[in-house]
Amino acid sequence: MGFPVHRPRRLRRTGTIRRMVRETGLSANDLVYPLFVTKGKGVKKPIGAMPGVYQLSVDNALKEAAEACALGIPAVILFGLPASKDAVGSAAHDPGEAVQSAVRAIKDRCPELAVITDVCLCEYTDHGHCGVIAGGEILNDPTLEILARAAVSHAAAGADIVAPSDMMDGRVAALRGALDREGFDQVAILSYAAKYASAFYGPFREAAGSAPAFGDRCSYQMDPANRREALKEVEQDLAEGADLIMVKPALAYLDVIRAVKEMTRCPVAAYNVSGEYAMVKAAAANGWLDERRAVLEILLSIKRAGADIILTYHAKDAARWLAEA
Repeated sequence: MGFPVHRPRRLRRTGTIRRMVRETGLSANDLVYPLFVTKGKGVKKPIGAMPGVYQLSVDNALKEAAEACALGIPAVILFGLPASKDAVGSAAHDPGEAVQSAVRAIKDRCPELAVITDVCLCEYTDHGHCGVIAGGEILNDPTLEILARAAVSHAAAGADIVAPSDMMDGRVAALRGALDREGFDQVAILSYAAKYASAFYGPFREAAGSAPAFGDRCSYQMDPANRREALKEVEQDLAEGADLIMVKPALAYLDVIRAVKEMTRCPVAAYNVSGEYAMVKAAAANGWLDERRAVLEILLSIKRAGADIILTYHAKDAARWLAEA
């Protein structure tokens, strides 16, 4: 029987009843806070396209990490801005670079905070691509050795999880083999398994200084039109030893998050990327939407789609808002 016997509004009548029947929950435990770290001391350089986000020296990154930990956020992910760049991104595996130094500092100050490190070469190469180049081509296999060295250097500094974001074929197996050989078999791998060639990365490239000097990344990042291919990438990365997998970006790929969630029992992460963050900030600054409501709705939608973990620049604000709810 339909109306008037069944009246769904009965279960929306009060806040208490709505809370009782709510299907999806969101908490600070679901969030990971990204940090951009650089050399020096006392550095806190604003990123123009990402209000409230900064390039930070290790001392200031440590303060941000400690604040995130106090808010109940379980993890940070670190991106590095090196002192110098070259054609093969050799600074990526330098133990004295900003990421490695920040890992050591954070694990010393906040041992309970999980530290994830992004493993890629785009921030470290003078051409801004995620791999070694020859003849204008991004070479897959020679890149793997450099990525593996970077992952080992992060693990040696104390990283709990390494996160390859390069989208080279076989990089999970390369990292897993290198980590295990060096005695870091307990370090987990969060693979950017389905990373799309997206327009929503623009602000990140300002933040990380990683815009490609020529061409684009379509030969290694995924075509936004493809969903089945994402499932293939996930299957392959899990077979190679990934412990967690990620879909990036999040908002335009909620269907992919759901498809991945349904195909695997592995924890699924999603990256609420820089362009998604910047759009909300710009709209809120113009008074076009309520930032708090919009952010929490967006994060809830990503969680509802199936993400167990959400990487987001809104993490600290969201954690505060959730604590007040």
